[in-house]
Amino acid sequence: MNSDKLAEKCASLAWNKKGREITILDVRKLTDMTDYFVVVSAESEPHAKAITDHLEDELEKEKVKSWHKEGYKNLNWVLLDYIDVVVHIFRDHSRQYYDLEKLWGDAKIVRLEEDAEDRLVFTSEN
Repeated sequence: MNSDKLAEKCASLAWNKKGREITILDVRKLTDMTDYFVVVSAESEPHAKAITDHLEDELEKEKVKSWHKEGYKNLNWVLLDYIDVVVHIFRDHSRQYYDLEKLWGDAKIVRLEEDAEDRLVFTSEN
C-alpha cells in the first residue's frame, strides 16, 4: 500500500472509532523521515486505546504492521510509526500543547470530514 493510501486508510480507521479533528499533514517536501503525519484527537484514555487497537488490528489484516509504537501505556499521546506514515493519537490537552499543525505549519493539510450525506470526504487546505 503506498503512503497516500495508507494515510487515508489510517484516517478512515480512526474515524470509524469516532476519532475527532482528524488531520493529515503532507510533510514530503519538508522532511525525509516520513511522508505523512495523521493527527487524531481522542476524548479519553479508553478512547485513545480503542482507536490505537482498531488501527493496528485492521492494518495487520492487510499485512501492514507498525514498525514502532510509543505512548501506549499512558495513552496521552500514542505514536504509531508505519515508516512512510506516522499516526499521532492525542488526548486534547496533549494535542494543544504539542500543536503539530503549527510546528509543521508549512505542510499541506488535509482534513477528514463528513459531507451533507454523512459520507467521508478529504478536504485540502493548502
